[in-house]
Amino acid sequence: MTRPWIRPVVAIFVSALFFVPLYLVLANVFKRGDLISKEPAAPPVPPTLDNIEAVVSRPDQLFWVSLTNSILVTTLSVAVLTVLSAMLGHYLARTRSRWTRVLTLVLLSGLMIPPQVILIPISDVLQIANLMTTLQGLILFNVGYYVPFGVFVFAGFIRAVPIELEEAAVLDGARRGQVFWRIVFPLLRPATASVMIFLGVWIWNDFIDPLIILGPSQGTTVTTGIYRSIGQYQADFGSVFALMFLATLPVLIFYLFLQKHFVKGLTGGATKG
Repeated sequence: MTRPWIRPVVAIFVSALFFVPLYLVLANVFKRGDLISKEPAAPPVPPTLDNIEAVVSRPDQLFWVSLTNSILVTTLSVAVLTVLSAMLGHYLARTRSRWTRVLTLVLLSGLMIPPQVILIPISDVLQIANLMTTLQGLILFNVGYYVPFGVFVFAGFIRAVPIELEEAAVLDGARRGQVFWRIVFPLLRPATASVMIFLGVWIWNDFIDPLIILGPSQGTTVTTGIYRSIGQYQADFGSVFALMFLATLPVLIFYLFLQKHFVKGLTGGATKG
């Protein structure tokens, strides 16, 4: 016998699991620091902007340096990944050979390996190339590790694009590069939005890789900045919550800007190919 009240109760419970951490962050951002440890779940009455002002006006400019590095690393990594993944995904989707099957298996194996497993050998390679403790090294690591995901999203979506469009462009005299950039790539906006959102959030929220590659004192991102704002024996919890809140805003705005293409990009390659 079906009980109609089960689904609403489950929905409310799941929503609460996601809402409670969000509420705690928002409430403690606008609460006085001395009240956070005493009443962490209490609403911020009266609200205050002291925590945010303390973060943005720190003498060491921790937030601004972290924000600049995160924007630079995320933007360059996502831009390079999007271009490379789209080109390689198009090649795999339109080429049928033993070589492409081997390359597909290699990329698939890359999706199965956690980054922590290869972090030490990658650090050795970056050290040999004099890229350790540099933003360039971190960007190169992101490109190498996340390109398999982008390739599989683009390849699945490209298989749903009629190949007759490309054949007609070739008959009209277009070269292979022109076919891709002028015919195929403009049709990949939903897949591009999905890849950019996923990779942007993953790279922005990454903690262990920037901590190891950039080193303990050479550079910082928003995630490592939050970690470094916590002292060994004490912490300004108001500043920590304010840092978390400010670090979330850019990626949230980025998602809202691309959300109209997000669901379509996820399902676009699931029905064909």
